[in-house]
Amino acid sequence: MGLKFTVLSSGSTGNATLVANGEVTLMIDAGFSCRRIDELLRERGVTGTELNGILITHEHSDHIKGLGAVARKYNLPVYANTETWKAMEKSIGQIPEENRCLLGTGETRDFGSLRVESFAISHDAAEPVGYSFYDGKEKLSVCTDLGYASDKVKAAIADSDVLVLEANHDVEMLRMGRYPWNIKRRILGDMGHLSNEATGELMSELMNGRLKRTYLAHLSREHNIPDLARMAVRSSMEDRGCFYKDGEFQLRDTYYDRPTPWDVLSEL
Repeated sequence: MGLKFTVLSSGSTGNATLVANGEVTLMIDAGFSCRRIDELLRERGVTGTELNGILITHEHSDHIKGLGAVARKYNLPVYANTETWKAMEKSIGQIPEENRCLLGTGETRDFGSLRVESFAISHDAAEPVGYSFYDGKEKLSVCTDLGYASDKVKAAIADSDVLVLEANHDVEMLRMGRYPWNIKRRILGDMGHLSNEATGELMSELMNGRLKRTYLAHLSREHNIPDLARMAVRSSMEDRGCFYKDGEFQLRDTYYDRPTPWDVLSEL
């Protein structure tokens, strides 16, 4: 079958992504109620009993809201690094010891034929990470909730066939928005979230002919709009001399209220 994925839902109110290869099915984050996660899974023809585990990026509620309930309901192993486990202990309730699994930052682990690589990102959480997934020659990287992309992040997601990448906010919409200044400063800072323009700048450095699609994820419902995000990211790329035709590369949307279609990397 090869590697495939669907972003079950993404935004400031909740995040979850499903990655599968015919042998293993893993969920990244569980930022919705258990009931809502079950609904999202059903929309993509999957049930919780088919999951082999949950990978956690960090402990903020929009990434772990339903984690404890889902893990207990389906007796699932949960994978996170040491500091993330400490930070989310009080939020997720009891998880059986055998399902409390350590996956250290920078560690690579094989889940059957699916290889997972964790990498550090910059965000105001205990020990936040992104993940890259490998199946044969296929590579998918999922990287949201980062204030800026370090050289190590760029190296970790380089040579991906498909990216799920944050485009959180339009800077002017954020500055003019209703959030108090301390929250705005947090979002705009190096431990906050990527703006549309910053995402475009990063994309211009990653375009090497292999990357075929980038899904713009974790959009703020207050300070961004999908059409604006796509236009701003593309404009930022073009400002840096990175031009492309739609047949060669695509920017795609994710949604706060529904899953994306399954994307099968072997069909690239």
